[in-house]
Amino acid sequence: MTAATERPVLVGLGSDRNLAMVPLAAQEAVTHGRPLHLVHAFDWRTAFEAETVAAPRDEAEDLLARANDLARDVEPELTVTGEIVEGPRIPILLRRSQQAFLLVVGDGGMGTCGDCVPSEAPAVQFAAQASCPVLVTRREPPPQGPVLIGVDGSPSSYQALEWAFECTKRRGSRLLALRVVEPDEEDEEISRQLVEAVDRYASRYREVPVECHTIRGAPETVLVEQSRSAQVTVVAPRGDEPGRGMLGAVAQALLYHAPSPVIIVRGMTDTAPQGA
Repeated sequence: MTAATERPVLVGLGSDRNLAMVPLAAQEAVTHGRPLHLVHAFDWRTAFEAETVAAPRDEAEDLLARANDLARDVEPELTVTGEIVEGPRIPILLRRSQQAFLLVVGDGGMGTCGDCVPSEAPAVQFAAQASCPVLVTRREPPPQGPVLIGVDGSPSSYQALEWAFECTKRRGSRLLALRVVEPDEEDEEISRQLVEAVDRYASRYREVPVECHTIRGAPETVLVEQSRSAQVTVVAPRGDEPGRGMLGAVAQALLYHAPSPVIIVRGMTDTAPQGA
C-alpha cells in the first residue's frame, strides 16, 4: 500500500482538450510536495474502429508525452510518471483514487453548459465517488484571487475548511471563508459560528490571512457568484442534506457553473473542530 506521504497528485487524461489541466495539476503537486502521476485510459473498442489499430495507441503515447512535457515546464525537477491503462476511464481512475492525494480532471465543458445538468458527466462521477479530494479544472486560467471556502456548519464542511487552510498556506494566498445565511437563520448567530470555526483552525495557520463573511441568499447562487474572483473554490461534497445523494446541491452548482476550478474535499477523516 502506498504511504500517505507518497500518494501522488493523479491526473486523469482524456483528450487533447484536457491538457490544459496538466500545468495546474503540476502546480498542485509542486505546492504540496507530491509526485505527479499521469493516467490515460485506453479503450481498445475505439482502436478497432479506427483505420488502423496502431494509430489510436500512437496517439495515446503522444498525448502522454505532451502532458509530461507540460508538467516539466512548470517544474523541471518535479517527479512525473505516466502510464496507459487499458479499460474504461471512470472505474480506472476511481480505483486509482484510493491511493492518490488528489485527483485532477477536466470539467468536460460543464462550466459553459448554461442550464444543462450533466449528471452523468465524468467530472461529476469523480466528485461524487472518488476516494480522495477531486480538483475539477476549467479551460480558462483562474484569476489570482483568494482561495474561497464555503462553510455550512456540517462536519464535512469543517473537513473542507482545514483543507482550504492548508491549500492557502501552500499557495501563499489569502483565504475567504463564506457562510450563506438562509431566510430562517439568524445573522449574528451564524456569523459567530463561522468565526469560531475559522479561529480554531487559524491558530494552526497563523501565516494565512483569512476573512470571514456571511451573506444572505441562496447558497448555490452566492457561492457561484463569489467564485468568479477566486483562484480556486473549495467545498465539501455535501452538507447536512439528508435528502441528497453523494453530492449536495451546492457542490453540484459549483461543478456545473463556477468559472473557477473547484476542489471537492472527500475521502478525508473527521476533522471537525471541537465544540463546533
